[in-house]
Amino acid sequence: MTQIDALTREALRTDHPEFRSGDTVGVHVRIREGEKERIQVFQGAVIQQHRNGIHSTFTVRKISSGVGVERVFPLHSPMIAKIEVKSRGRVRRAKLFYLRERTGKKARIRDRRDYNKQDA
Repeated sequence: MTQIDALTREALRTDHPEFRSGDTVGVHVRIREGEKERIQVFQGAVIQQHRNGIHSTFTVRKISSGVGVERVFPLHSPMIAKIEVKSRGRVRRAKLFYLRERTGKKARIRDRRDYNKQDA
């Protein structure tokens, strides 16, 4: 194992929950404004994931004041405080770029039912 592989393996974060395209997530991002640091939540639907080790990214899309906003997050970035999965979506594609052209009810993502989980 080379030094680069060791550093890469050390920088990988494993504290994020499992999520995939179609899931609604809340990404808690650290924002630095001068000397102060605060956390801002960006909540929306995951429309794509790019899995490439330390360079993995995911794109979250939300509608803000009637305008679609997309943001690409590096998965292993230290600027991400945490990721919360709000709901699981049922989709048949890995990349949901078709949501860009859709508005209103046509842009809805159905909820995924987890039959493996037992409610006690």
